[in-house]
Amino acid sequence: MSIARARLTDADIRRLVKSDDEDERAAAAHKLCRRIDRAELGEEERAAAQKILRVLAEDAAEMVRRALAVTLKCSDLLPRDVALRLARDVDAVALPVIAFSPVFTDEDLLDLVRSGAEARQVAVAGRPRVSRDVATGIADMACAAAVRTLCANDNADLSEPAMGRALDRFADRSEIVSAMAYRQVLPVSITERLVELASEAVREHLVTRHALAPETAIRLATAARERATVDLIDQAAAAQDLAKFCASLSARKALSASLLLRALARGCMPFVEHGLAELSGVAHHRAWLMVHDAGPLGLRAIYDRAGLPPRLFAAFRAGVDTWRDLHAEAGASLDREQFQERMLERYLTSAVGGSREDVAYLLERLDRPADILATRVSAA
Repeated sequence: MSIARARLTDADIRRLVKSDDEDERAAAAHKLCRRIDRAELGEEERAAAQKILRVLAEDAAEMVRRALAVTLKCSDLLPRDVALRLARDVDAVALPVIAFSPVFTDEDLLDLVRSGAEARQVAVAGRPRVSRDVATGIADMACAAAVRTLCANDNADLSEPAMGRALDRFADRSEIVSAMAYRQVLPVSITERLVELASEAVREHLVTRHALAPETAIRLATAARERATVDLIDQAAAAQDLAKFCASLSARKALSASLLLRALARGCMPFVEHGLAELSGVAHHRAWLMVHDAGPLGLRAIYDRAGLPPRLFAAFRAGVDTWRDLHAEAGASLDREQFQERMLERYLTSAVGGSREDVAYLLERLDRPADILATRVSAA
């Protein structure tokens, strides 16, 4: 479109001022707003155009005001006072501008959040860019729907304290927990909280995609409350054909890294071997050799070939080493409680680093008598 064709015309302005037909005025408004948005306007023309936009914003017909809002929702030509006027209009007019207009300040957007209108809070939370101050305001005071939209918006600058505040307010809302869990970047402290709150599917995503402290990986591995996982491991221990059992789990997308880690924590090494063989496409006898290779490469090679998350390899390495040590000391009689205690001790002495708070935290996860807990803490 040439500059000449894009210029404002007296005919269009007359149609807006004189026509009694709302549909005709709305069509004229849409056409005029498109021309204004596309035209290369000088300072005088820009000032004249903005005067016309102010007239449109005061039109009695909702269709005219909506034509203005929808057509110029992304334009920086829309004067801020007009954008604020439209933002106070009915939802059909206000929401497009609230959701996209670049002319609002952070304080303007926070005022809209404070207004308490759910649809407008959601529109602010879903904007193409949400600053840290606005995101914090939404986390602090907006409705659940807006907080969910904010958490799902990876273009929102959501700080760690704001994430924590959102979880404080809505820990019981699974849709908010899930939306936050699927953000591209999560602080470790938030991941830790989400692991406690999330469903099994979302927890699996967190374990795979985000960093977890070593104690959390072990706690997930030994958590008896995850009944479905425990049942699968118990079934594996009783299965006559582990290869077929693992193939069935793999076909159902249930042969996950966390399931294998939990099986390892319960001492079910044959299941781990067959699971790695299935996921890596390696024959079981070769998988066995690689898992039990005392060198640094065998387990790593099959683990990587199985496509398991790198962040959990240290937990697998410690589990296999612990199983090997216990097997050498006690032969074939591996006690589940002893195995779990030994695996936990390994993390206390190697991965955690001896912090008294960390020691207490880990030991609380182990179902042991109080005198054993006290002994372990004092020894640390």
